[in-house]
Amino acid sequence: MSSKKPGMSLARKEAVYAYLFIGPWLIGFIIFTIGPMLASLYYSFTDYNLAYPPKWVGIDNYVHLLTQDPLFWKSLQVTLYYAILSLPLGLVLSYTIAILLNQKIPFVNVWRTIYFLPSVIAGVGVTLLWVRIFNPRVGLLTPILASVGIQAPNFLQDSNWVVPALVMMGLWGIGGGMIIYLAGLQGVPTDLYDSAKVDGANIFQRFRNVTLPMTTPVIFYNIVMDLIFTFQYFTTVYVATGGTGGPNRASLFYNLYLYQNAFKYNEMGYASTMAWVLFVIVVSLTLLVFRSSSAWVYYEGQLRGRA
Repeated sequence: MSSKKPGMSLARKEAVYAYLFIGPWLIGFIIFTIGPMLASLYYSFTDYNLAYPPKWVGIDNYVHLLTQDPLFWKSLQVTLYYAILSLPLGLVLSYTIAILLNQKIPFVNVWRTIYFLPSVIAGVGVTLLWVRIFNPRVGLLTPILASVGIQAPNFLQDSNWVVPALVMMGLWGIGGGMIIYLAGLQGVPTDLYDSAKVDGANIFQRFRNVTLPMTTPVIFYNIVMDLIFTFQYFTTVYVATGGTGGPNRASLFYNLYLYQNAFKYNEMGYASTMAWVLFVIVVSLTLLVFRSSSAWVYYEGQLRGRA
């Protein structure tokens, strides 16, 4: 009879090694993500700046934000206006380019690279480039518009044009969404197209009944990600307007106003309140998109069953 003591089971060893490998990430996540989130939740119920200890005020910050701060509603309005303009435009343009680059055309890989490259260039550098383009005196856009008889407005200093100008800046980076749409288009089974051709479907019918339904999961993903990104919009508007939110608060995005409260007015407690209200808004909108997905997002098995 062997006297060897039973060792640790294989499943237990795998669990131990798994926790050892993910341990550094878990520690970093708790310290640098969960910890600051819980701290900001506490600070949102306090009157707090960096010079004095936080003072508990309960829900006063939330009441003031929702009922007594007109700039809160202004910043939310500006952000929603930007979202209404940029989300549909970005979706349609990136999807259209992906469809075009999914065709058998000469140098297609070169064209894909050209359209994708702007999305990986640093945001500050791109913003400074566009600020130069929009400059009414020396900008590249002014003589182009003048050649067709249009006087270029002062885009970034005109309250009617500043948000549309920022939308145009954002469209510069649609290559990121395009590459995801392209991957989705290349994942559409070719036998579905063959079946549609046998049934006599033309190119538009194949797009409507095969391409579009089969790429709705990718469209759904990009809508969710773009929605989250839109409500976190900050770097471009900060660089383009110098962090002022001008002219006349026309570019006072939510995140920019949050930043001003935190680092300009030193109202850390109030800024934390804004951050948590933003979190609730983004989660609510994301859940609405998820709830709607059952009505318009299809997967391959569903489409084949429906056919």
